[in-house]
Amino acid sequence: MHRINRVDINGELDRIYRLGAEIERWPLILPHYRGVDLLWRQSNAAIARMRATRSGIPVSWTCVQQRFPGEPRITFLHIAGFTAGMEVTWQFTELTDGRIRVEIIHDFRKDWPLVDRLVSDRVVGDFFVANIADKTLARIKILAETACQPVSIPVTPVQPTVIPAEPRQ
Repeated sequence: MHRINRVDINGELDRIYRLGAEIERWPLILPHYRGVDLLWRQSNAAIARMRATRSGIPVSWTCVQQRFPGEPRITFLHIAGFTAGMEVTWQFTELTDGRIRVEIIHDFRKDWPLVDRLVSDRVVGDFFVANIADKTLARIKILAETACQPVSIPVTPVQPTVIPAEPRQ
């Protein structure tokens, strides 16, 4: 299976990159992610157990994430779970119109005789990866394009309440 999911986003490259790179925050910002357990982190590398859903069907895998902010690029190698061996790359490209193109590239082969294409392409690629990657990119687009703006709330000064002291006896 070789699949590319992409979206063009109006937003700042740094913010978009962080939304993709900070996987420990994904359950907070991506509704289809049930959990991310960081098993190990050092600088720009991590090992994480990922849990997501595809239309209510739970899926999970363990991966090695490597971040290359200077390029900018993020890679994942699935090391456990049904998709062990899957290679995933997030690429970020600045377009001439100022938008940022984000592409998630998945490469995977189960190498099972006779049914490899069916399992790798149709089940893993078309049914699971396409759905989860499209939801991820759509949500990141929304978050990046609607970055929180500071809210100004008028503050009315409150007069302190004076509590009379108990009379001394």
